[in-house]
Amino acid sequence: MLRWAVIFLVIALIAALFGFGGLASGAASIAVTLFWLFLIITVVLFILSFFGRSPVA
Repeated sequence: MLRWAVIFLVIALIAALFGFGGLASGAASIAVTLFWLFLIITVVLFILSFFGRSPVA
C-alpha cells in the first residue's frame, strides 16, 4: 500500500510539472489517503501483535 502511495505521489508531481492541475490534485489526494490508511493499519497491527499471541513455554 505504501508503494501505491509513492506511485501516486510521483504521478502527482509529474502531472503538476506538466501543468495538469486537476490530475495532480487528484493523484495527490489519493496518495495522502493511501499513506494514512497504511499508517493506521500498521499501528493497529503493531498493537494487535502484543495481544494476539500467548508466549510458548
